[in-house]
Amino acid sequence: MSEPAPPHADPAPEPKPTPRTAEVAAYLAARMCHDFISPASAIVSGLDLLDDPSAQDMRDDAMNLINQSARKLAVALSFARIAYGSSASAETFDPKHLEELTRGVFGHVRAELDWAVQAPSLQKPAARALMNLAQLGATALPTGGVARVTVDNEIERVVVKLEARGPRVRLRPEAQAGLAGQPMTEGLPGQWIQAYYLNALVTDAGGRLESEIGAELITVSAILPGELV
Repeated sequence: MSEPAPPHADPAPEPKPTPRTAEVAAYLAARMCHDFISPASAIVSGLDLLDDPSAQDMRDDAMNLINQSARKLAVALSFARIAYGSSASAETFDPKHLEELTRGVFGHVRAELDWAVQAPSLQKPAARALMNLAQLGATALPTGGVARVTVDNEIERVVVKLEARGPRVRLRPEAQAGLAGQPMTEGLPGQWIQAYYLNALVTDAGGRLESEIGAELITVSAILPGELV
């Protein structure tokens, strides 16, 4: 009597294609334009009011709008220059300067920033990871909460950590896919690309990301080789 045939095994899932460099660059550019367009448009609206002869009674309001929007745009540009750009030739960064830029961004969101970074200086990969993690925390707390960022020196590695805590904290599926280095299938490209970029900059530096998703707490850690300088 012949033995029964072994059960048919399901085929292994095909690996998802890695996003092309041009595609990633396009998504990242779109993300930054999204951050810049709101204050830039507000500045234009304020200038239009100043040029309107029938709206001269709103001149003070127009000047306030231009002033606030220009400051917001300057903060967003300075933040993006380090978080996403090459930032000239700098290889180390003062955490106090990074805190100032990050607090400027948090001044326009509902989440609060708990900056618990005691390092004297940070190398470029850690600095970029820190800023992207902080902004990821703000995105995960749209209705408010606390985004706490820390940097710890362990044996031959630096751990940059985000703890986003709040009653409605949420990391969208596309952001989780980005943190895992996976391509986006559906959802919001702006939330996916920042997480994917964070994964890319950490892995390119020889590190890795770890995350824990809870009901009221989300933790994301960037573990990088090296030591604090």
